[in-house]
Amino acid sequence: MKFRRTSAALGVMLSGALLLGACTSEDPEVETTPEATAEETAEETETAAPEATEGETEGEGEGSTDAAAGCLQDVGITETADGQVSFTAGPGNWNGYNSVTSATYSTYNSVIAGQMFTGFVYFGDDGTVCENTDFGTIEVVSEDPLQVKYTINEEATWSDGTPVTINDYLLDYAAQNPEWLVPGYASGENPDAKAVFDHVSASFAADAPEGPQGEVGSKEFTVTFENKNPDYKLIVTSALPAHVAAQQAGLEPDALAQAILDKDAETVKQVAEFWNTGWAYNPGELPDLAQTPSSGPYMLKEGGWQADTALTLTANDNYWGAPAATRDLIFRFIDDAAMAQALQNGDVQVIEPQATVDTVAQLQGIGDSVEVASFANLTWEHLDFNFRDTSAFSDANGGLALREAFALCVPRQTIVDNLIKPIDPSAEVMNTREVFPFQENYDEVVEAAYDGRYDQADIEAAAAKVEEAGVSTPVDVRIGYRSGNQRRTETVAAIAASCKDAGFNVIDASAEDFFSNALVNGDYEVALFAWAGSGQIASGQNIYSTGLPQNYGEFSNAEVDAAWKTLAGSLDPEVHAEQVKVIEKLLWDNLFGIPLYAHPGVAAYDANLENVRPSAAQDGISWNASQWVAQ
Repeated sequence: MKFRRTSAALGVMLSGALLLGACTSEDPEVETTPEATAEETAEETETAAPEATEGETEGEGEGSTDAAAGCLQDVGITETADGQVSFTAGPGNWNGYNSVTSATYSTYNSVIAGQMFTGFVYFGDDGTVCENTDFGTIEVVSEDPLQVKYTINEEATWSDGTPVTINDYLLDYAAQNPEWLVPGYASGENPDAKAVFDHVSASFAADAPEGPQGEVGSKEFTVTFENKNPDYKLIVTSALPAHVAAQQAGLEPDALAQAILDKDAETVKQVAEFWNTGWAYNPGELPDLAQTPSSGPYMLKEGGWQADTALTLTANDNYWGAPAATRDLIFRFIDDAAMAQALQNGDVQVIEPQATVDTVAQLQGIGDSVEVASFANLTWEHLDFNFRDTSAFSDANGGLALREAFALCVPRQTIVDNLIKPIDPSAEVMNTREVFPFQENYDEVVEAAYDGRYDQADIEAAAAKVEEAGVSTPVDVRIGYRSGNQRRTETVAAIAASCKDAGFNVIDASAEDFFSNALVNGDYEVALFAWAGSGQIASGQNIYSTGLPQNYGEFSNAEVDAAWKTLAGSLDPEVHAEQVKVIEKLLWDNLFGIPLYAHPGVAAYDANLENVRPSAAQDGISWNASQWVAQ
């Protein structure tokens, strides 16, 4: 077995906004949107800090300190080779071509979407925000106000031959529920406003109230941002095919685009039902592939979905960019604990498990037939409280005192010592949400925001806080997470054992559909998952601010909202750095949740497979899967 350690130099501050179920890695994820992604196997990692800077890695095709080193490199692929490559992102079934709804935004769906959609930017393997000039160009034409011109490659088409145009971006903007479509929703002025489109993000509509401006069907458009959003490059990325949504709603594609430009809300709302549910499917039931065209190197393969087993993509021969290296790319749905054996058996060629001590030992025992890499990871594990009135921890019930009690009995250091340090001896308890322990400004932010009161479990102090909360004991606490993750199972068991004597009855509430059901519906007291992020600065706003889509526990604090608004409205790194400290302190003082640790990154792949590049960013190792090819 060949063992390689890869490190990524990530810039002065990578504030933590994840792409939840971003692309959640073990939860809902975030993809190439500015939002955080939740991980289902490794969990979501946020990175709402300033963008990553130079990438420095060891290994094939890397090692350069050039700013573009973390981006895709030309590896000489000129035609697609016959054959197949198999990868597993975990046990979660694929369930939607539209991966940016509240029920489909997960790491599992995002890694697949990453091969079927291209856009103006993508995340490099070190978190760098890379511009995809094969797709189009981005040009800042004014800084005050911030106005950006987008030009799509004339050759960019969907796999059905329809050009990619402004129409697709107009629908993406409308789907984020602008003020003219749902008064009070995008602005946040009406917390009771209900979205028409179930989009996981609201950033496009909120940050650019007028949306894309240009001629219907054009390859060029401009966007004027209301604020100097530091993540403006991540707001307009890839998009779903507007012509399909329009046709399924009985509209002409150009008529839908014009209705959006004209702010004709009644016409636009006709598309919402299909946008919300028409691209989501029952396991194993592929739709008419005419409804799912691709703008990326791969597309869905006819008959290629076996429920709970695998989804097969095949090369998009109409793709105008670099062709897919290998004809078929298979995503297998395999539990983390079974991944190493699947790799050894040849059932898959690439794995990225949420590593345990046993997993690493298994990989190390396979031999020279596989490459194993360990690397810095922008994914972090956390416990989030549910603030709804149905939860014991809401302000209407046990409130802050009970949240403090629970934080005091969670054995964070023991969890890290027993489950993470055997994999990464340098691992430590994580005390922030927007900055990682391996980043330069971590100690400075911790000193400003957190006094260490929850470093060690203190059962006596926890019991006193339970009494202060004035609730009957034992207090039932359902910890929800996606089933099939041994490390999370052991984490819940450790918390249950520690918190029992403080007055808590901790219940393992894992479920296969946790992200699409319990998490979004608030059917838990504490949610356990990860955020997976990249070089974003302000994506955490979508997680911690009142009423925004990734704020699953419905936390609300006016000071937190104001601090995020200040951070997200500035291009000044000094403003970002100061507001991160303010935000972190407020989230600790009000106990939004409890950070646990940054994930140790571990990946393994067949030694005969070329161009595999592990990634610290939320897209994971499959970010460049279109370049994978067997020797």
